[in-house]
Amino acid sequence: MITIDCKDVLSIKNELVVYVSDEVVAIPTLKHHQFTLSTFDDDEIIDTDAVVTSIKGFLNSIGEGTNFAVIFNNDTISIKAISGKTIERDAAPQSDMFSCTHCGFVTRYEVELNVHMRIHYL
Repeated sequence: MITIDCKDVLSIKNELVVYVSDEVVAIPTLKHHQFTLSTFDDDEIIDTDAVVTSIKGFLNSIGEGTNFAVIFNNDTISIKAISGKTIERDAAPQSDMFSCTHCGFVTRYEVELNVHMRIHYL
């Protein structure tokens, strides 16, 4: 499992998680200032170089590649602003999202997540 710290890029975290998880074929789990990537099979290992490359590719695609450093240290990848400036975007107000820790299922409703989680224990 790899954790990606998104404190300096919070406004694009949702776009980033979708892009990176698709690129490296991993299950994302959203957290407050970060997200984690885990494999479908416990025996597999996520290629950290592929994750770093994917993050850099995404930042380059939005024109922010030279403004941020992607640093890997002890299963944590941090995206840090080089000049101290974070990405500011006018995002539509989003309610909290709930994510299944087993399979990555995402919903806006905690009740729906609780019902979904029960299927993992049948």
